[in-house]
Amino acid sequence: MLSSPWRSDFPALAVMEAQGEVYLDSAATAQKPQALISALTGYYTSGAANVHRAQHASAERATRAFEGTRTKLASWLNAAEPTEIIFTRGATEALNLLAYGMEAHIDAGDEIAITALEHHANLLPWQQLAQRRNAHLVVLPLDKAGHIDLEAATQLIGPRTRVLAASQLSNVLGTQQPLHRLLPLAKAQGALTVVDGAQGIVHQRTDVRSLGCDFYVLSSHKLYGPEGVGVLYGRREALARLRHWQFGGEMVQLAEFQHAQFRPAPLGFEAGTPPIAGVIGLGAVLDYLGGLDQAALAAHEHRLHRMLVDGLAMRDGIRLLGRPDCALASFTVEGVHPADLSHLLTEQGVAVRSGTHCAMPLMGRLGVSGAIRASLAFYNDGADLEVFFCALDRALELLR
Repeated sequence: MLSSPWRSDFPALAVMEAQGEVYLDSAATAQKPQALISALTGYYTSGAANVHRAQHASAERATRAFEGTRTKLASWLNAAEPTEIIFTRGATEALNLLAYGMEAHIDAGDEIAITALEHHANLLPWQQLAQRRNAHLVVLPLDKAGHIDLEAATQLIGPRTRVLAASQLSNVLGTQQPLHRLLPLAKAQGALTVVDGAQGIVHQRTDVRSLGCDFYVLSSHKLYGPEGVGVLYGRREALARLRHWQFGGEMVQLAEFQHAQFRPAPLGFEAGTPPIAGVIGLGAVLDYLGGLDQAALAAHEHRLHRMLVDGLAMRDGIRLLGRPDCALASFTVEGVHPADLSHLLTEQGVAVRSGTHCAMPLMGRLGVSGAIRASLAFYNDGADLEVFFCALDRALELLR
């Protein structure tokens, strides 16, 4: 039986196991390591304080830890410098920041390219921007496996393309996208490139300079960190093109009643009190993840994913959506509503996700109203999948 040597680092899993629950919903949010819990407890018990604004000991300590996470993220992503890292209150806010920040560069008739597999968070901000500016939203199609059709993208990305926004790893199909070939198509037209790395960063270490994107977005709570924290990487020259979109304390350099001057990135895009504890906690998670054997971790996840996909494929009537590369598998069952199946799995203690997974247009193109998604993390093991498949078989006996 495939075991996870990192499972004991996540105390909630022992509680869940005692309650008879198996957690296969990490693509929605991941469980948290003890390193994070200790960091949050340490911050709050040693004296909470605001950052950047005071000289007393608690504020200086909080500011050092807060800015320390910025430095860690720059290293984690191989950004050129820490000032290319902006903290937001989630990946969704980071993408909205970009859509509003780029608005001045979008004219009527311009084009914004996205892909057919985008999460609503990387669809709706661009959709609404296109509507505000009377621009065109161009949707890049997928091939049968669930990867972006590069031949079609070559035809659809043109001289009026101003922005290309694409996910690194689909939250529905589990397919890793060919960004190293896609992004240059947009760069050749002078377009800015945005990568939604909310899923991808969890399962592969990303070098943003090698990837060649202008912006990269990630979510802390999927990367084993706290909720309410997002990260926006922006290449320095690309950040300089953004207009400020939220206004208030911290981001202002000079304020008068009729006039104000604003700070450049990153502080100019971090208006108000940031999620200080969450950012500090994310720093502790990066330290924890950085201390793991990455090759062993990747091999473990690969074996788990192979077990998941193979187990689904051998069961009659199950349709796997796309050909997932890693992390998760979404599927439907002929003649069975996903909500009914999810309910029976939940009753047996198996936590999966049912529905459209914030990707309604993709579901429409796939011809389904929803799907079951089982998603993995490196703390899962073979026993989790054994419980899942036993529960799945029992549920299907009742429903078919």
